Amino acid sequence: MSPARCAPRIWPSRTPAVPARRNDPAAAGPPLGEFGRIERFFKPLAAGFPGARGLADDAAVFGVPAGKELVVTTDAMVAGVHFLPDDHPADIAAKLLRTNLSDLAAMAAEPLAYTLVTALPRGLGEEWLAAFAAGLAADQERFGIALAGGDSVGTSGPITLSVTAFGLVPAGRAVPRWGGRAGDCLFVTGTIGDATLGLDIALGRRVVEDVAVRESLLARLRRPDPRTTLGPRLAGLATAMLDVSDGLVADLGHLCAESGLSAVVEAAKVPLSPAARALAGGDSAVLARLLTGGDDYELLFSAPAGARPALQDLALRTGVPVTGIGRLEAGEAGAVTVLDAGGAPLALPRRGWEHF
Repeated sequence: MSPARCAPRIWPSRTPAVPARRNDPAAAGPPLGEFGRIERFFKPLAAGFPGARGLADDAAVFGVPAGKELVVTTDAMVAGVHFLPDDHPADIAAKLLRTNLSDLAAMAAEPLAYTLVTALPRGLGEEWLAAFAAGLAADQERFGIALAGGDSVGTSGPITLSVTAFGLVPAGRAVPRWGGRAGDCLFVTGTIGDATLGLDIALGRRVVEDVAVRESLLARLRRPDPRTTLGPRLAGLATAMLDVSDGLVADLGHLCAESGLSAVVEAAKVPLSPAARALAGGDSAVLARLLTGGDDYELLFSAPAGARPALQDLALRTGVPVTGIGRLEAGEAGAVTVLDAGGAPLALPRRGWEHF
């Protein structure tokens, strides 16, 4: 991270939380300043990636192995828009990195490295940054990725963070959004809607008395689980793929638009966690919210019907559930019809999250 050369989801604004770590050595002594912060908090994150050059230069230098292509993605997060400003810094770090890893998985790419830009309020203490870096370190080890560089600046606005992640995929094997074919089946990993319920809980819009259920739903919001073990193995099986960030219906619409097709989804087949199914209680309006709420970060992809046995085998080997939920059809590009249990179109007040 070279020093700066120049100085789903509108949520309430709150004062950034500072973890209680009174004995943390990072909180002792005079302020570190920009270079000191880089040395203490970010240089250790780059130790596992030789191309980072110890963060001593203005840029990273690395090659792409023969037979591979580089996949690059960038996602930003802003306090009060993508996370609650008083969320724990380690949770914020995890979500920031994992949303980018999910994009790599959706292209069938293996994680390689990432760069990080932090724009932090000047009054935000080093204790916050220490917890944030610790969160990144934990996920780097879990997902096999390392810091390659970036930038750090001060801001008078809210916390703003951005990651650019790099991944590797065998040449010509990246899975696009536009490869779907009429007659392909639609599949989704994991479960849908938990993060929407987690947001309701975080904002006080829903009270869940069961502590285990409440914490599991909040965890799905704060720490999504990018499908990095399955995504790269879908190369050659999936015809089109993306991850569900803006809502299942909205993101399926993007896949359909790029593929020039329409889609039909059977709501009863969409996988819900036991908690989500219980809280939905058969209410079609709640179900519609779960299908359009976003922040799931599950993989949504199309594949020929004949790929089902291979997908079932991959699901068993990776431990990532894969569920068939519908099909692609010839029709209006981008149109998505969701059918209820009786086969009638489900009313959807909106398709998903829109930033503008």
